[in-house]
Amino acid sequence: MKVKSDDALLIVDLQQDFCPGGALPVAGGDMIVPGINRIMPKFAHTVFTRDWHPATHCSFSKSPTYTDGSWPAHCVEGRPGAMFHPDLHVPAGAWIVSKATDPNREAYSGFQGSDLGRRLSERRIGRLFVCGLATDYCVKATAIDGLERGFEVLLIEDLCRAVDVPPGSGVAAIEEMRHEGVRIIASGELE
Repeated sequence: MKVKSDDALLIVDLQQDFCPGGALPVAGGDMIVPGINRIMPKFAHTVFTRDWHPATHCSFSKSPTYTDGSWPAHCVEGRPGAMFHPDLHVPAGAWIVSKATDPNREAYSGFQGSDLGRRLSERRIGRLFVCGLATDYCVKATAIDGLERGFEVLLIEDLCRAVDVPPGSGVAAIEEMRHEGVRIIASGELE
């Protein structure tokens, strides 16, 4: 599959708190970094989304149940856990979209509460290639929102990992995205 000049790579929430050792670790979350670094140069447009929560965010719970409104504190703005994985190649002046910045609102999608859709449209982007963390939450929400905004969306499945809470939610998320119209591909298909 040939990457075109009007394609964009969306790297979702590849932050330290979502990697092993972080506050809300995704098993193998760090293992996708080399593959993402490898494909990034193929794209003229790359977007990095990140959770950038205030310390009092409504999703935080002292006794988390790993559902909406009940997550461990994670990706608090400016703190080490909110930084991108140190091995991820984030160029100077990178296009970074911060999300979930309102302390009173959940926001899983990179489009929610941001100017991402407008900026992609201004650049005349047609296809979005989505990868990152976590498949069953922010990746899924971003991919489906991209479809709803009229973009063709492709999920790079091998460059995603799921929280998988509850168990099976990662596989279910991929099937839901496929059902909605997201095309599922592997990074090896990209030229």
